Amino acid sequence: MRRILHRRLPFLLGVLVFFLPVCLSAQDSTTIGLKEYIAKIEQAFEIKISYADEDAAGKTISFSSLEDLKTALSSIELQTGLTIKSISERYYSFYYPNTIAICGKVLDNFAANTIPGATVAVLGTDIALVTDTNGLFNISNAPRDASLQIRYLGFQTKVVPVSNFIGKECPKVLLSEQREQLDEVIVYQFLTPGLVKETDGSFSLKTGELGILPGLIEPDVLQSIQALPGIESVDETVSDINVRGGTNDQNLILWNGIKMYQSGHFFGLISAFNPYLTDKVTVYKNGTPAQHGDGVSSVISMQTQDEIGNTATGGAGFNLISGDAYAHLPLSDNFALQFSARRSTTDFLNTPIYGSFTDKVFQDTEIKNEDNESVDYFIETDENFAFFDVSAKLLYNINPDHKLRLSLIGIDNDLDYVETNTDNNTSSQSFLDQTNVSAGLQYRGQWNNKLTTTANAYFSQYTLDAQNILNNNQQLFQKNRVEERAAKFNINYALSDAWQWQNGFQYIETGITNLSDVTQPPFQSNIIEVIRTFAPYSSFTYTAFENKLIATGGLRANYIINLDTFGADFKTWLLEPRLNLNFKLANFLRAQVMGEFKSQTTNQVIDLEQNFLGIEKRRWTLSNQENLPLTQSKQASAGIVYEKNGFHAGVEAFYKEVDGISTRTQGFQNQDQFNGEIGLYRVKGIELLLNKKGENYSSWLSYTYNKNDYTFDSIVPARFPNNLDVRHNITLASTYTLGNLKLGLGLNYRTGKPYTEPDTENSIDNTVFPSKINYAAPNSSRLPEYLRLDGSATYSFKISNSIKADTGISLLNMTNRKNLLNKYYRLNEDEEIQSIERISLGITPNASFRIRF
Repeated sequence: MRRILHRRLPFLLGVLVFFLPVCLSAQDSTTIGLKEYIAKIEQAFEIKISYADEDAAGKTISFSSLEDLKTALSSIELQTGLTIKSISERYYSFYYPNTIAICGKVLDNFAANTIPGATVAVLGTDIALVTDTNGLFNISNAPRDASLQIRYLGFQTKVVPVSNFIGKECPKVLLSEQREQLDEVIVYQFLTPGLVKETDGSFSLKTGELGILPGLIEPDVLQSIQALPGIESVDETVSDINVRGGTNDQNLILWNGIKMYQSGHFFGLISAFNPYLTDKVTVYKNGTPAQHGDGVSSVISMQTQDEIGNTATGGAGFNLISGDAYAHLPLSDNFALQFSARRSTTDFLNTPIYGSFTDKVFQDTEIKNEDNESVDYFIETDENFAFFDVSAKLLYNINPDHKLRLSLIGIDNDLDYVETNTDNNTSSQSFLDQTNVSAGLQYRGQWNNKLTTTANAYFSQYTLDAQNILNNNQQLFQKNRVEERAAKFNINYALSDAWQWQNGFQYIETGITNLSDVTQPPFQSNIIEVIRTFAPYSSFTYTAFENKLIATGGLRANYIINLDTFGADFKTWLLEPRLNLNFKLANFLRAQVMGEFKSQTTNQVIDLEQNFLGIEKRRWTLSNQENLPLTQSKQASAGIVYEKNGFHAGVEAFYKEVDGISTRTQGFQNQDQFNGEIGLYRVKGIELLLNKKGENYSSWLSYTYNKNDYTFDSIVPARFPNNLDVRHNITLASTYTLGNLKLGLGLNYRTGKPYTEPDTENSIDNTVFPSKINYAAPNSSRLPEYLRLDGSATYSFKISNSIKADTGISLLNMTNRKNLLNKYYRLNEDEEIQSIERISLGITPNASFRIRF
């Protein structure tokens, strides 16, 4: 036995040595109830401690020994959050304070990464702060019964009671990532960052991500989309956009779901929408969703920022023609305000770009006689022009699933213009006031993961007041007013992972007033018309496995009622089918087939060229089925896209027919400009885009071929080229990024548009009074080709950690080429033919400076 013990003694000693610290530790640290612990302290140190029973009920405390009173009391404070108050040397009291000091550390849910900049707010108080670079936060006066709300973009918001931090040394708070189930989509990014072709054939511009484009130093919304194939401005303006051979009034322009009847400043040379609050622009050329009516050529939908940010953002800047400021201000967790304002400097500052703009706008152009010799007039002019625009948006989240948005916008152009002919001492004085005021209220509800509803109501008013005085004798007053009210309701329902069902109903009431009053000879006209449209619609979208097929089919029904002062003028039903197919052909190769029927009830008629110096001669009017029928279109297109390793190649062929047009809406300047014949146009074409992108560059070549012809049965010949028949359009451009410096250079070439010349054998008809010009066949001549080179450069830098700055310069028409945009003819008082030519912008420099925070 002794021998066994002797052999096992080393082993037993080892076991004893190993377990002895554990046993001693367990013996030194004991957990007991707080009341029992207080009793031990009172007995050991002969003191008395008073406390409320509910403060000690259910609480425990760990202690090792009662060596001294100070350590024993401190352990209670540390582990329970109770505060000790010494009444005398023998008497003490414990109580809970109203506020306590706490700290914590915010990490992701894997506890792997700290989250600096997370917002920590004490609910029910004004206390709020952000975590430091290590994810830590400290609050010195947190109410004991309050809770902390901790949130950060991309993570789920977490609410934690303050009591969870009591007695703990900066505990960790783990945030879970915010994960949303999104439908997988196939998009094609090209030309410049922020410009994307979606699966439904539409184009999206994210203005906050938009890179540089040639000639642009700021992300002008309407000018940027002209970089897309098939979209151009024949008269070289920003807002008068021609999409696949259509006129500008055939574009439906929406701002936060509100139809806009004015889109430009300076008579179309500048976009009227602030790009820095515009979050996304969507452009449909074909295959438009059934929820969109109107706009037989295109839909251009702009949406401002729609989410409430964590911090205030904004900026301000100026260029050589205007200055602006904007901001997004979160006023609480569920309420925010956005606003923007811009005003021109044209009425007190004369800059090179203003001079170039005025030369283009106010040119009654270069006038030549029938021998093509320039006619010199001694004309003195005095113009005073100014514009401004303001917008605001209130964002209110009822809860995370139900949201309200109120949008407001105001646009204004003012012009005073005096022209004096010193040869004959005649003068004309013009006043022009052009405004657009709109307001819209939108509600969005996410009822569950399958059902979403949207309700939208808006009011939009456009007014053009104009007055022209000739030598204080003849006075001409004109007024054009559009008032539109609309209510729209939309339902999206997910039938399954593959099927989506959309239904909706829209009511739109549009009233237009056209007033004309001439003093000599006396003439008055006041036409008021109203059209009401009731439009239910429905569509289905099917998405096959791995997006091998994405198909949308829809139908929109328009019930249209035209009213005048005598009651109902006409009632009609129009059915508009829509189709959009996107399918995979092979790896990196997809095809798309689209088709649509559309209609519109509003058009712009063009007044006589000489009214208001040819500056603003467009007047909105309604279809009436007599001299201006409903405009209807049908369009089909098919294309393929290849994209791999930064190379994009796309080609699309299309056919479009638009019926119900009038010579009064097309801008004729020949024998047919006053007759109001009704006809149609057909355009067929091909759009090609090649784009190669690298890490810091993007180069592209786009080509568009259009053959665009009118058909008017009452005109001889009945078929002839469209006023917008630009057969060939080529763009070659490149952008390059070097650190904070961005450069862009682009060349645009197109063939000339058609026009009508006087008959060379018998140019003037003197058998009628007054005499008139005899013209050759309509649009049988063409302007010279158009060529323009544009360049731009921007540079970004930091002023401080929170303030960034951008500066840029641009040069339009770098070669100062005089491109002929239009040409028409008129008779002077001596019955001599004069030709009037509209020339493009000359070399036009611009510069800008902006700050943002």
